[in-house]
Amino acid sequence: MNTDPRHARDLLIDGLGRRGFLRAASAVTAAGGAAGVLAGGGTAHAQAHAPVRTPATGGRDHPREVLQPRRGRIDGDHYLPSLPEQVRWGYLPAPDAEPVLSVRSGDTVTVDSLSHEGLLEDQGRDPVAWFGTHGVSRRDVLDDAVAIATDYDRTERDFDADGPHVITGPVAVRGAEPGDVLKVEPLSLLPRVPYGVISSRHGKGALARRPDGSAPDGIEPAEVMPPVATDGRPGGDPEAYGNVSVFTPVRRGRGGELNGVLPLGRRREVTFPLGPHMGTMGVAYTEGGALNAPELNSIPPNLGGGNIDISLLRAGSALYLPVFAEGALFYTGDPHFAMADGEVALTAVEGSLRATFRLTVCKPGAGDAPSVAFRYPFGETEDAWLPVGLSDPDGGVGGQVGDLDVAMRRAVVNALDFLEHDQGMDRAVAYAYLSAAADFHVSQVVDRTVGVHATIAKSHFRD
Repeated sequence: MNTDPRHARDLLIDGLGRRGFLRAASAVTAAGGAAGVLAGGGTAHAQAHAPVRTPATGGRDHPREVLQPRRGRIDGDHYLPSLPEQVRWGYLPAPDAEPVLSVRSGDTVTVDSLSHEGLLEDQGRDPVAWFGTHGVSRRDVLDDAVAIATDYDRTERDFDADGPHVITGPVAVRGAEPGDVLKVEPLSLLPRVPYGVISSRHGKGALARRPDGSAPDGIEPAEVMPPVATDGRPGGDPEAYGNVSVFTPVRRGRGGELNGVLPLGRRREVTFPLGPHMGTMGVAYTEGGALNAPELNSIPPNLGGGNIDISLLRAGSALYLPVFAEGALFYTGDPHFAMADGEVALTAVEGSLRATFRLTVCKPGAGDAPSVAFRYPFGETEDAWLPVGLSDPDGGVGGQVGDLDVAMRRAVVNALDFLEHDQGMDRAVAYAYLSAAADFHVSQVVDRTVGVHATIAKSHFRD
């Protein structure tokens, strides 16, 4: 596929008009054409500095092209790009936020979500240069990623305090009112590029040091990751912090499946299947006096969803969210190519996705949403119900609790409430059932507020 430079120019000027034609034109001039890198075979990560020639798709229905803004397959009734005036970098919309799009209940919206990796300050805030060191040509770096890194100025970025995520939205869903539920259904999740990034940053992750420099309970300083000796945070320059970002090529297996590729020594590699999903899906919940109010930080999940990080919420799933604002004000971000339960190193395989959602308002008493969802996020797949528990469901307002025991207990209580009130199960019997037949998974341990979700098999409840 060849990108039409005039189309790219018009796109960026439409979104960046007030920021000046010359700056927009400069970004577009560098764009060139989007190569068909998604179609062929490939090389392993061990050859990271060779040109990327690996496919980015893992299903026969996925595109075999770089999905620059407005180019290629768009599945939704509405399309929402991620340009500087349509995103919040590191922060969530408050209930009084101005929507960037308004839709009817039941409409579908395609969002060109952006990964933050390659854009962040510890990587130079220059995705063309950073990805270029890993063999990615300029034409295969997303134009909207360049625009965000170059032109975002809605808030002044502070790498040490801000969330990393590029949050797109909010989208108002007409008819949604506080007390309702918004049903969010990911319908398609299309990789936009043939590569992702997995990052570990000092002070974060399962093996991070405490703020006072000591090792967390259960490990020794020598077991901290990244290693203590590489921690350059006292210097104040994010590029010297010693953070580790692992570039992760993606290629198609013999059966057409999507695989991530990591090196194993000099001549071997590890391949693993991908499962695209959105790490962040939410509705406006927390009040904030400014766009970058600490209470709106994009890192901790909350009762409105947010950085919920549940890998099972892939295409064909649903996330039910309690509504706290007129129009619900849906937002999304933190796209993942793959994530294991726990997300221990800090990030998943971060990679930009073109995500299409159906957004449906569920009213009290209508019977089209789990009862728990009117007060707490609740997930569902084709095969299972996913009651959720968070350690600090207000998102850390007034304090931050990262205790997995708290999250586990809340997941159990929400599962009991669902089984009793929605399935008609005696509560004591439901408690026994959960112990015998339901699995509880650690969603993530790296987002300040940690999460646990249950998986309750639907097949157990069929007549």
